[in-house]
Amino acid sequence: MFETFKTQRIYTGDAEINLRIGGEGPPVVLLHGYPQCGACWHKVAPALAERYRVIVPDLRGYGDSKGPVPDSENQLYSKRAMALDIAGVLDALSIETAMVVGHDRGGRVAYRFALDHPDRLTKLAVLDMIPTAEMWERMDAAAFIGGYHWPFLAQVASLTEPMIGADPDLYLRHTLNSWIQVKGCFTEAAMAEYLRCFRNPSVIAACCADYRAGATTDWANDRADREAGRKIACPILVLWGHRPGRESIDSLEVWRTWCSGPILGQPIACGHFLPEENPADTLAALSAFLEG
Repeated sequence: MFETFKTQRIYTGDAEINLRIGGEGPPVVLLHGYPQCGACWHKVAPALAERYRVIVPDLRGYGDSKGPVPDSENQLYSKRAMALDIAGVLDALSIETAMVVGHDRGGRVAYRFALDHPDRLTKLAVLDMIPTAEMWERMDAAAFIGGYHWPFLAQVASLTEPMIGADPDLYLRHTLNSWIQVKGCFTEAAMAEYLRCFRNPSVIAACCADYRAGATTDWANDRADREAGRKIACPILVLWGHRPGRESIDSLEVWRTWCSGPILGQPIACGHFLPEENPADTLAALSAFLEG
């Protein structure tokens, strides 16, 4: 995977970000989701690198990135803190502005980056997610069953981390395979990378801290922006997996209330993991948006 990319580590203050970087041209940042790492972009990133300078970080605490010990105030793994990491990465690479693409948790970092650092990005693409506040406020019984990990991972560390750590391979495989529609979409190399990283207790702790922040700090920050009328000004692309049960959420309509600029969107025929389940259509949609 990523044969033409080089790896680099960048310190951003209280985190050490591992990233892959390849290609030349306008910069594009690809942010992964839970419970993965930057390897999830391996089917898409090389093609984008033919036209762009593609930067693929592991979020703080995920993959091979290092993060601080989680705090009781749920600030250190907030999307605001993670967005500051992205700003730090761009600074270290002498990049003033970039286009940012985020899947799942990476999408939450990406839209927080757009709200907190509007002068640092020119386009935003979010894959298979809606804002954190909207997610929590729309939770019903079906959502709690399908998205059980949201309330589970937000529980205290003394409960969640030992339970996941007792068999991290089982937990990871169950999580990944329960959210797909395209069987066999995860390559052996990618799955090996996810398992290797997720076996690290510090990664499990960071993932849980991420979700605790989502249930507290991130939700509060979203509400504050909404009440203040702050919106995403740059062009935005919204992609989502077209699968049974997803019809109840109009992702594009939800995002319209968070944007003041142009917005486009379309479904992709797959489950949750767009870049791996349907890389061809995902790449086509991203390419058209980034070039347009």
